[in-house]
Amino acid sequence: MRAVQQLAFGGPEVLEPAELPDPQPGPGELLVEVELAGVNFADTHQRRNEYLAEAELPFVPGSEVAGTVAGTGRRVVAMTGGRGGYAELAVVSEAMAFGLPDGLGPHEALALLVQGLTAWHLLRSCARLAPGESVAVHAAAGGTGSLAVQLAREFGAGTVVATASTPEKRELALACGADVAIDGAPEGLADRLVEAAGGRLDVVLDAIGGQVFDESMEALAPFGRMVTYGVSGGKTNTVNTRSLMKNGQAVVGFWLAHCYERPELLAPPLAECFDLAAEGRLRPLLGERYPLSRAAAAQEDLAGRRTTGKLVLDPSA
Repeated sequence: MRAVQQLAFGGPEVLEPAELPDPQPGPGELLVEVELAGVNFADTHQRRNEYLAEAELPFVPGSEVAGTVAGTGRRVVAMTGGRGGYAELAVVSEAMAFGLPDGLGPHEALALLVQGLTAWHLLRSCARLAPGESVAVHAAAGGTGSLAVQLAREFGAGTVVATASTPEKRELALACGADVAIDGAPEGLADRLVEAAGGRLDVVLDAIGGQVFDESMEALAPFGRMVTYGVSGGKTNTVNTRSLMKNGQAVVGFWLAHCYERPELLAPPLAECFDLAAEGRLRPLLGERYPLSRAAAAQEDLAGRRTTGKLVLDPSA
């Protein structure tokens, strides 16, 4: 089969097209003929071996696929367990494969799998968003951010503030339902957030880290919740417990992998996202399709913030 393989850690150049033996499913596993493979920011961290789960060489990247279960015609979207998606064939756990509803295409389904589940859990499981509360979503034009903006509105948020790096991306966030969209640059971000929300915020969703995290903490209200789920800016943060007590704030971390062994944290939220999409109340942003051979370019564009919506690889191209 055609695939993309990593033999070393490093820059995008380590993503090498390869011909590999077809994978063989074991007990409780399915062989999926991949129609599209999702590209996630975590893939760029895994490429450098900087992800939360340490990688072992060699491996085929890719944590999610959409396609057909071999020999059955059953259409599914599935998580691979962290590797194996950038290929024509992928082996997945049967428990991590979810049927595609009629009328939902593979690109839309992939946009709702990792990113949709993440956005749902950020708001429901981590922030415990209450009706009327204010929410700020950083990187709101991306796959997770754009869905979080929409779900925040769906879940009854009051003011929804979006941040994004360009005017075009801020317009996109407004189209997703944000009340106001502001520049996400770190300098002066706390003041801009407070001004945009009309006061300090109840919830902030941050996948950037570094100064953006620190500025967002300054903009957080008492009993406010900071939910951190990524460090795309490349810098992690240290939290001062005295400051948390003094300001009455909470910091919550989220990693979707913690849901993998608990089916009740995957299938029901995903079904809700699928239903909302079918009703037109949740609109996943579909980004560019890249041929499988251009996986390196896809990761470069994603890391360089030159993209919007869900990026996918097409093994047939």
